[in-house]
Amino acid sequence: MKTDQVTRLETCLDYHFKNKSFLEEALTHRSIGQVNNERLEYLGDALLGFIIAEALYKLYPDTSEGELTRLRSVLVKGDTLAKLARQLDLGNYIKLGTSELKSGGWRRKSILANAMEALIGAIYLDSSLESCRKTVLTLYQDLLRQHTPDNLVKDPKTRLQELLQSRQLPLPKYTIIKEEGEAHQKVFTVRCNIPEVDISVQSDGFSKRNAEQSAAQIALEQLNFS
Repeated sequence: MKTDQVTRLETCLDYHFKNKSFLEEALTHRSIGQVNNERLEYLGDALLGFIIAEALYKLYPDTSEGELTRLRSVLVKGDTLAKLARQLDLGNYIKLGTSELKSGGWRRKSILANAMEALIGAIYLDSSLESCRKTVLTLYQDLLRQHTPDNLVKDPKTRLQELLQSRQLPLPKYTIIKEEGEAHQKVFTVRCNIPEVDISVQSDGFSKRNAEQSAAQIALEQLNFS
């Protein structure tokens, strides 16, 4: 990265790297080669989950474990991370291989989200848990105000499960029926089966979880009209 790019990104983060190689690695996609951000992404994912869980635990002392878990899930999911990455213009800094550049990889949600996690891992290695926590909570300050137990919307899988339980019906079974695409661009097709009410629906997603949630939403809509 050029010096002015590093300065601009560090200013947006309000964090200045002592060892710039951590920053370089965090922004290097695996399409470049063996030295890439996947290990930092792994570390950042764990750190982010912990920091957000700790923040929610302190913010909402009377909130149940289930609600805290759903809140954390909303705050650390790929969509949220990609949104934060776009606010930092992270796509302009990520180093991509030729094929990813041609396909517009700097705009892809999964690549942005992964780079965001890798960046968190890099900050931790470059400094300390306390510095990493401070940076993450600064980035998340608006999101932590927006997402509270009062406005928490349950995900489709949870709502479907609760609806079935209220009707004393067995829980749905989710089955992956197809996987297509390259490793970093897979599309999953998942079927949601509830034979007791004659519902069998399927949907696609860029992760197993997204496909399951989408299928659950379709099943919910069918159940609510039955």
